[in-house]
Amino acid sequence: MKKNNRMTVADLRAQKGKRQMTMLFVETPEEAAAAAAAGIDLLSIIAPIWTPEMREAAGDCFVQVGLLYGDNATYEDYLRSAFAGMKIGGDAFYCAGSFNTISKLSAEGIPVVGHVGLCPARATWTGGFKAVGKTADTAMYVYNQCKALEAAGAIGAEIEVVPGRVTEEIAKRTSLVLLSMGAGTGGDAQYLFSEDVLGYTRTHRPRHAKVYRNFRAEYDRLQLERIAAFNEFRQDVETGAYPEDKHLVPIDDQELKAFIAQLPK
Repeated sequence: MKKNNRMTVADLRAQKGKRQMTMLFVETPEEAAAAAAAGIDLLSIIAPIWTPEMREAAGDCFVQVGLLYGDNATYEDYLRSAFAGMKIGGDAFYCAGSFNTISKLSAEGIPVVGHVGLCPARATWTGGFKAVGKTADTAMYVYNQCKALEAAGAIGAEIEVVPGRVTEEIAKRTSLVLLSMGAGTGGDAQYLFSEDVLGYTRTHRPRHAKVYRNFRAEYDRLQLERIAAFNEFRQDVETGAYPEDKHLVPIDDQELKAFIAQLPK
């Protein structure tokens, strides 16, 4: 097996409280490779696109593989998916399943990352797609969720859209590595989606997102170029401009004559 220099779970835990790590959700080998080249610490890659090609592209980045909620339903589903992801080289596994499921995965030695605060798959329980933890009671709810994940054996938690000061207080009281998505610097890593960083967000761009490049304008320009190229191809076919002789396989005149002579009259 190829030697690598990426962090282990023990290394990740050792970073807790020492520095702010960086984390990106990526979707293509190009994005994964760019993140590795830029020195990003952690990547999140969902299971359907977690392939050997993505592992190679991710280089020395510690990769959290997302086990999709709903696509996996039972404990056995999650276990099977996690082991498949481990074979490819996943370093930890995101699981939005029950505490019981997380406990069972952890008991098998699988590093699990949970989710607290705004959890998209369960947002209806906390009032929809909005911040969680702005009151003492809801902040306590987030804290209790963290402690439940800790008790279940999780190594970390994505903490999403929670007041930064709440995150800071929770971080002092949990062993979980907290991956902050719009939850301040009290956690252990700053987590953004590559589509937000690169400026091609497909839907609503969240408040915590920071745009560093405008890939949307470039993608729009490339789409116009695609349409123009395809249109020119169509016109060339219709007018006979394509194919030209240089696009065809040649045959010697004598060989063609001999071929024709063998054909039925």
